[in-house]
Amino acid sequence: MFPSNQTFTRALQQKGINRRRFIKFCTAMTATLALPPRYVAQVAAALEKARKPVLVWLQFQDCAGNSESILRSSHPSVLEVVLDLFSWEYHELVMAGAGHQAEAALERVVREEKGKFLAVVEGAVPLADDGVYCTVGGRTALDIARHVCPNAAATIAAGACAWDGGLVRAHPNPTGAVGISEAVPEANVINLGGCPQNPANTAAVLVHYLTFGQLPAMDQYHRPLFAYGRIIHDQCERRAHYDAGRFVQEWGDEGHRKGWCLYKMGCKGPEATFNCPSVRWNDGTSWPVKAGHGCLACASHRFWDVRSPFYERLPQVPGFGADVTAGEIGMGVTAAVAGATIVHGIASAIRDRMRTQPEAVPPQASNQPPKA
Repeated sequence: MFPSNQTFTRALQQKGINRRRFIKFCTAMTATLALPPRYVAQVAAALEKARKPVLVWLQFQDCAGNSESILRSSHPSVLEVVLDLFSWEYHELVMAGAGHQAEAALERVVREEKGKFLAVVEGAVPLADDGVYCTVGGRTALDIARHVCPNAAATIAAGACAWDGGLVRAHPNPTGAVGISEAVPEANVINLGGCPQNPANTAAVLVHYLTFGQLPAMDQYHRPLFAYGRIIHDQCERRAHYDAGRFVQEWGDEGHRKGWCLYKMGCKGPEATFNCPSVRWNDGTSWPVKAGHGCLACASHRFWDVRSPFYERLPQVPGFGADVTAGEIGMGVTAAVAGATIVHGIASAIRDRMRTQPEAVPPQASNQPPKA
């Protein structure tokens, strides 16, 4: 950790990161945030002047996958600095302190940094039986969340469990697990759905906060639009195969080896929104569909319940290619054109015939009532 009064520029120098790499990072963050290129200079200027706000990371009913995701970024020299830029006061997984000393650090942040610090929540919050199914330091997760999150400037729900309960909320949900927004409705929450969240998006949210002093624009689920505003199907590199009717029929077949569309193998990309295809994972190396596995829609609301069975094909989705080959599409188009031509010809013949016939004489009006 760097001193709390240290600027980002000084942190960069200590990390041995030159100006060129810094601007490259700012450009990447601007692109991730879906901002125009002209914002690169504004992002860079804001980060250079920024001083370390305090951040606490809470872990409740979780597998630690979101912590692992952000800690295992393998090419994050500048990303590490962005994270180090925050005064990381509490994170059970990585902090050196333990026991009463650790809990005292969290309490000090809530007391001294009220309304200024950021909170990250990983994991669901159980409500059943007064929350006894998750306790930390003798306090329930519910009690801790209600104490910490309303006092934070903003709370980031990292991953599916913190957002909507995730796996632990899946039927039958014996612990009554919910996401942080349901557990603490008064908290200012932004949800980073995904199982786990993508560290690039987490960094982008932090950069946006440091640059503009507020959270980015969000959708109806309070997810940042820059990460969850586009359907995966429309960004997928296998989309051309879908449109051409080229589908993997079983794992390991020729189509699978050639990178054909995984729709028939249960891919949920046509109904899921996330920026996986563009941001990817492992420092932009790949993402599940590129690696040969269908999308599970892990960034969708309650995906463990509503998107399973994961290998069951979605119902018919719009667009060519759902159940036909390219040849069948061509035959269908040809037949449609031929049919339209025939209909047009019949209609023209009827019109021509009517033009050659005398107009029908309307019947004379009658005062007699119609017969029953």
